[in-house]
Amino acid sequence: MRKSPKRAKRATSVEDTNGSGRPPDLPVLQSLVTEMLLALGEKPSRNGLLKTPERVAKALAFMTQGYQRDIDHLLNGALFPIEYDEMVIVKDIDFFSMCEHHLLPFFGRVHVGYLPNKKVVGLSKIPRIVDMFARRLQVQERLTVQIAETLSTKLNAHGVGVVVEARHLCMMMRGVEKQNTIAVTSSMLGAFRSQSQTREEFLKLIRRGSVGDPE
Repeated sequence: MRKSPKRAKRATSVEDTNGSGRPPDLPVLQSLVTEMLLALGEKPSRNGLLKTPERVAKALAFMTQGYQRDIDHLLNGALFPIEYDEMVIVKDIDFFSMCEHHLLPFFGRVHVGYLPNKKVVGLSKIPRIVDMFARRLQVQERLTVQIAETLSTKLNAHGVGVVVEARHLCMMMRGVEKQNTIAVTSSMLGAFRSQSQTREEFLKLIRRGSVGDPE
């Protein structure tokens, strides 16, 4: 009788969730932007571009500030003991990130749900966790898993579900040039993966209209 092949053990993390912690080197970034403008056939000395290297360097530093964030410092003790065993959902979290393949933005919304295991996290911390990972050079798939696995680890939750919906400028402005395409990724851990009823409840709730939306 043939033995079925063993499934590969799932990695505990797609990549190290901690950033380098090093602040960006703004003078080096400015110099590189100047070289890029020259390589594109532009004149960095012309009036409209005089401040561009400085502006771009500061913008890149802001959009990648997640590398300087530490998850434990971010949570700052905002884990609270509570006997609550129903699903907690924070949905429609707006985010912006940078595609690591083309250095173009992708943006959209994140929906997060978890089943507490004797503790909950302050609701404002969930969008902050999203921003911590979004403000790095990213791919949507990794972003989705990093959010889910971080919440699962820090909360020791019975289950975590994350769904990300995003538009990618690298698809809209170049390549296939499709303006209305939305990429959807998900990560289901624990009960969200093993129990279809839990997963379906989560997906149903995030599809419902938000508070204040017209019926």
